[in-house]
Amino acid sequence: GGQSCAFSTGVFGDEANFNRYVTPELAFVFNYFFTRKFWMTYKCMGVVAFPGGFGTCDELFEVLTLMQTGKIRRKIPVVLVGKDYWHAAIKWRKMAEYGMIAEADVDQILFTDSAEEAFSHLTTVWERLEGEGALPPKKKS
Repeated sequence: GGQSCAFSTGVFGDEANFNRYVTPELAFVFNYFFTRKFWMTYKCMGVVAFPGGFGTCDELFEVLTLMQTGKIRRKIPVVLVGKDYWHAAIKWRKMAEYGMIAEADVDQILFTDSAEEAFSHLTTVWERLEGEGALPPKKKS
């Protein structure tokens, strides 16, 4: 497979506990949550989140807020894996009904239980963005 990077804060002593799929030279430990989130979103091409707790939600909402406020100018794909969890844990449509977020904010998120659907969505969005000139062209091998 390809290379995989990981960002840790080392807060829970997890700097030595990166999973076996992480490319060792792409395993980064940050002292502060802010710097970790900054570097995580700086070149981010998409977000795929699985059911999680406060940390997962913090990072997810950080990216969604940065896109909503235009601080991240490009629209990156957001995929939430585990439809039942994400719809039960956060009432996305209720937030839109109350006017806290726009329907478009909810509609930009793909909720899925399928790895194939997630992958297809990511590549479709990247190809569209590349065609619009929002992403650099693929390197020819």
